[in-house]
Amino acid sequence: MTAPEEKPQEQALLKVVKGTPDDHQLAALTAVVAGLASAAPAEAEPERRSEWANPARRVRRPLQHGPGAWRASGFPG
Repeated sequence: MTAPEEKPQEQALLKVVKGTPDDHQLAALTAVVAGLASAAPAEAEPERRSEWANPARRVRRPLQHGPGAWRASGFPG
């Protein structure tokens, strides 16, 4: 005789704590829970901000001094 194969213990997905549901009620509960689990949003990428909203754009470059400084102050380089 060969030894019977042992099945590893499977962890229950749902556990009824109170009451005694019949097979139809348990199947409906399982379907609802599975549907909610599959409808959960996946980890979405963080929304990319527009470059116009970048706070670094509000920082002003230091003003140039010397010859032609007035022209450099009006035209970004």
